[in-house]
Amino acid sequence: MYGLTKGQFSATADAGSKSKRGAVNRDAPVDTASLALLMGATLVARSFSGDKAQLVPLVKAAIAHEGAAFIDVISPCVAFNNHAGSTKSYDYIRAHNEAVNRLDFWPSREAITVDYGAGGVIEVPQHDGSILKLRKLAEDYDPGDKVNAMAHVATALAKGEILTGLLYLAPDAADLHASLNTCPAALNSLGASALCPGSAMLEKINAALR
Repeated sequence: MYGLTKGQFSATADAGSKSKRGAVNRDAPVDTASLALLMGATLVARSFSGDKAQLVPLVKAAIAHEGAAFIDVISPCVAFNNHAGSTKSYDYIRAHNEAVNRLDFWPSREAITVDYGAGGVIEVPQHDGSILKLRKLAEDYDPGDKVNAMAHVATALAKGEILTGLLYLAPDAADLHASLNTCPAALNSLGASALCPGSAMLEKINAALR
């Protein structure tokens, strides 16, 4: 998870976007899905928190995936009313709080949800007045082509769109346990004979590392 809710810009903030105080972000944003593709993740997806019909299956797929899975979840920030002069700000509450613990103020906001078909584009107004332009991948999109996935993401970004769906999947991916041939059983369930195979086996292991 990555995000900042105190008014400062994050590495994913769009160039030209404004903070609550009117400061303009001059830096180019980092596209995390593109970064995951370049870094070798074997399942890469992106979704919107208000689109459960799309997001829930993606999360389930990522959990079941054997390799390195990455999902970029676009989620609107609900931390408002946090500025100098507000009696509901973090600083004011902390300065005037006499309780035994520290509590932050999170005002409620209506949930933002979307419902649109594969291949469609939708503009989603956010609580702060900004607009998210989401494009859902078409049904005939091939997630097995990594180069095509990177091109699709770049094309959408050039249009000011956020591409959502299963962007890339390597069907032959293996997890770290398979690569290292580790023990399938939990270590705390193994007996002394498995955990301490003896001096001969230890010498064999040491010889392999020389």
